[in-house]
Amino acid sequence: MIIFFGPAGSGKSTQGRIIADKFGWRWLSVGQVLRDAGEFDEILKRGDLVDDETVVRLMDKQLEFAEAEGMEVVLDGYPRDTKQTEIMLADENSKFFSNIKGAIVLDVPVDELWARIKERGRSDDTEEVVKKRFAIFEQNICSILPLLEEKGVKVEKVDGVGSFDEVTERITKVVQKMIPDSPEVWKDDEIDSIENDAIEREKSYGE
Repeated sequence: MIIFFGPAGSGKSTQGRIIADKFGWRWLSVGQVLRDAGEFDEILKRGDLVDDETVVRLMDKQLEFAEAEGMEVVLDGYPRDTKQTEIMLADENSKFFSNIKGAIVLDVPVDELWARIKERGRSDDTEEVVKKRFAIFEQNICSILPLLEEKGVKVEKVDGVGSFDEVTERITKVVQKMIPDSPEVWKDDEIDSIENDAIEREKSYGE
């Protein structure tokens, strides 16, 4: 299991989806899991967040399904905050931390993030909202990463600036270090459809 972290505009969801398809793994996004559950549409439409206990419960189920199928998982921005991490730490039966092979943080300067966000042109990308997203991400990542490292999880920062293919290649090399002997089962002939799909799937959970 690999975790992808990155602020709004970093390309985290798209790159995570590409890596999952490249190696034949499952991509798990909290936003997608919540929409699939069909119980939280009104909360998501308001731009609010589902409570952490519910998120952890739903994600645990999805991780159990993946484990039963013998699949590696790319986790998109989960755990999202300190509370979600602490809920899992408090569960003595949780296999979550022992199953993590590594965490990848996409590192993109703020001015580059702003340029990408303006280019994507989403109606919810107001200056006030985006600044809040950046602040929440920084606060959360500074709390989550030390907790993961205390559990022996290897954390790697990857330069997220450059062409899409260049960033994908950097991530691929890091992933292959974290999970050696992982054969690529998919080539880069459907990137456009995956990029659009990943953006659409994740956008309703504060990204």
